Amino acid sequence: MLDLTSHDNAKVREGALLGLKQLRRPDAMANGIEAMKDPVPAVRIQAVGVVGYLKAEEALPALIASCKDADPEVRRTAVGALAFSRSSHAKDALLVALADEHWAVREIAAEVLGKHSEGLDGQKLMPLLDDPYWQVRVKAIRSLGKLRVVEAVDKIGSQLDEVTSNLRKEAAAALGEIAEKSALPYLEKLVDDPDPDVRKNVRWALGRIG
Repeated sequence: MLDLTSHDNAKVREGALLGLKQLRRPDAMANGIEAMKDPVPAVRIQAVGVVGYLKAEEALPALIASCKDADPEVRRTAVGALAFSRSSHAKDALLVALADEHWAVREIAAEVLGKHSEGLDGQKLMPLLDDPYWQVRVKAIRSLGKLRVVEAVDKIGSQLDEVTSNLRKEAAAALGEIAEKSALPYLEKLVDDPDPDVRKNVRWALGRIG
């Protein structure tokens, strides 16, 4: 294993980690896990990227620990790296991240949970539909659609009144994925939406519901 701590320059340590990942060296995992304790956030971010890229269950404890890092970008990267795992421990860490103080961490947690459908109570994503950041709501809506959370129809339908067209577009698509007749009144209001992408998704959703 390389002794990355022997390099005083953080940029050198970052570069060494990147090289380990690109070369797929056998010691990349051990070096990555060790570097996740580095005092410099940029090095920890690169280390999490290395470990996440290798997609090994043995790294889960270190990745989960990094989901509580003091730096929000480290947390965001660690949460994203958990996408490969379907373990209950990873899922629990993602659910905790939904309440992170930084919006970008909540956003990626909502996105990744959409890929963890097995045994997941999708209703736990519903509080994010009230998030002050529309970017977070977009990812929550998308995941609720993928998970087909029927209980979310009314909350998703309320997003169709939003000024941000991305929210309306994702809400229409999600309602189509859930395919509940109770969504029809929400969708029918948007058949003449000014945004062509919204109209396209509304038509698709109406066709899905029939």
